[in-house]
Formats: sequence, structure tokens, C-alpha cells
Amino acid sequence: MNATTPAPAPAAPPAPRTWFGRIRRNFRESYHEHRVTLMILGLVFLLLVAYFWRRIFIPVDAGEAGVFFSRFGNGTEIEHVYGEGFHIIAPWNSMTVYEVRVQQQTEVVQALSSNGLTIMVTVSMRYFPEYNNLPLLHQKVGPDYLNRIVIPEVVAAVREIIGKYRPEELYTLKTSDISAAVLTSATRQLSDKFIRFDDLLVTKIVLPPLVVQAIEGKLTQEQAAQEYEFRLKREQQEAERKRIEAEGESVFQKLVTQNLTPDYLKLRGIEATLKLSESPNSKIIIMGNGKDGLPVILSADPGKETKK
Repeated sequence: MNATTPAPAPAAPPAPRTWFGRIRRNFRESYHEHRVTLMILGLVFLLLVAYFWRRIFIPVDAGEAGVFFSRFGNGTEIEHVYGEGFHIIAPWNSMTVYEVRVQQQTEVVQALSSNGLTIMVTVSMRYFPEYNNLPLLHQKVGPDYLNRIVIPEVVAAVREIIGKYRPEELYTLKTSDISAAVLTSATRQLSDKFIRFDDLLVTKIVLPPLVVQAIEGKLTQEQAAQEYEFRLKREQQEAERKRIEAEGESVFQKLVTQNLTPDYLKLRGIEATLKLSESPNSKIIIMGNGKDGLPVILSADPGKETKK
């Protein structure tokens, strides 16, 4: 019986000659040995990255800025503001994104006038946080700075200014004057709060209906009185004009009466005769046959005779 010849064993790969080759061979052998463990660890890592994605990769869009907070470091980073772009941080840290554009807010404020009546004031404000002081704003106030300091300070300023006036003064006062006063007061209160106003406008002031009716009635009476005074003054001026005109007419009549002598009348008659003689109409002039020696003018048409 023939004995089976065993298959020859595969030849071992030659040992690498360089240190890099030895490292690569050791890594390959370790990977084949711990392949399952490495795959599990890689899957866990991907799951952690997916879970903490929003805490690791922070996008800062246009018109925004970020404030960095290190949980195991020095807390809020005061010296640096993170601008627009894409930022990567450790998941145990945080970055708060603020809008640094000009923002707008409208509020209706209930205020009291100087005599205690309720006035409703609608105010529109445009504001923005100071870019360079954004970390201080985050540290001292926080992201909800609108409700914490902006609106309360504006409401306080509106009530302060409205409380200085009576309702009838507010009815006739320009809203631009009130807006300027409220803006000055609110800006003074927020000067150390890292907030700036772009503008502040009082768009509407609503008085109690009974007060409005009383003010309108008073204004109507004042207008009627002014109109009556104007008409009275105009009539007085017209009477004065007529008096002066009558006096002038009287003086004129006296002067005319004094100068109406016979010789003056004859001279005026002769002047009139000369003007009539220049007329193209047919006529006959008889000199010296009229009354008081004035010429007689006979028209060419029968039945018409003119004496001067």
C-alpha cells in the first residue's frame, strides 16, 4: 500500500527589510485579529458624531455672530467674537449665536398723563446689539435681552415722558417731539447694557374718547372765535376804507365846487368842442350862439341838436 505524500506547507512571506514595512505588517495582523472590535468602535463613534452633530459643528449665518463658552475652561470667551462661517468645537463646550442685524419691535404701552388719565401709546423701536461687546452681553444679560432690558426700558421711558403732559397737550403735540424725548431717555438707560437704538418712533397716541370729544369741542369753539374775530376785523377795515373814501370824495367835491367859475366852464366847453370837431361824424358847429356864449353843435342827422 502506497502512503500518501503530505502537501507541502505554504512558504512564509519573507520578513520585511525596512521598519516601515514591519509596522505595516504588524498593523495588518492586528487589524485581522481585532477586526470585529474595531468595526464596533467605529460604529459607536459615528453614532456619537451623529448625536452630537449640532454641538460640534456650529454654522454662523450672515448677519450673525457667535459667543464661545468653555465648560472646563475659563467660561465665556470675552476677547473673541466668532464671525460668519462654520466652526467646530468640542461637544462639552457650547456656542451661542446672536443676530447682530438691526431688529424691529412694536409695543403698545399703557401710560398715565400728568392728571392721571390712561393714555395708550404705540411705539416702534429698531435696535441691535454691540458687536464687539457681544460676549459681555451674553455674560451679563443673555440671549433674551429684548424681553429682559430693551422692552422694559422703553416702556419706562414712554411712561416717564407721557407723565409730563396733559391729554390736551398730547393731542396737539407732534409725535416726532415725543419720539425724540423717549429715544433720549431710553438710550440713556441702555448706555451700559451693550444695546444700541437705530431709531425709536411713537406711531400712535390714543386718548380716552370723552377727552377727545372735549378737546375737539374746545378746538371747534376756538376756531369759531378766531373766525369771528377775523370777520369783525375785516368789517372794521372795510368801514375804515369807506370812511376814508367818503372823506376823499367830500374834499374832491369842495375843490370842484370852488373851481367851477364861468370862465373855467367856458374853457372846458371849448376843449370839448375841439375834441368833437376831430370826430369823423358829420356835424355843424356854430361858435358863440349857445347859452353863456358856448358853441352850438348841430348833428347832420335831422332832429338831433347838441349844445355845449
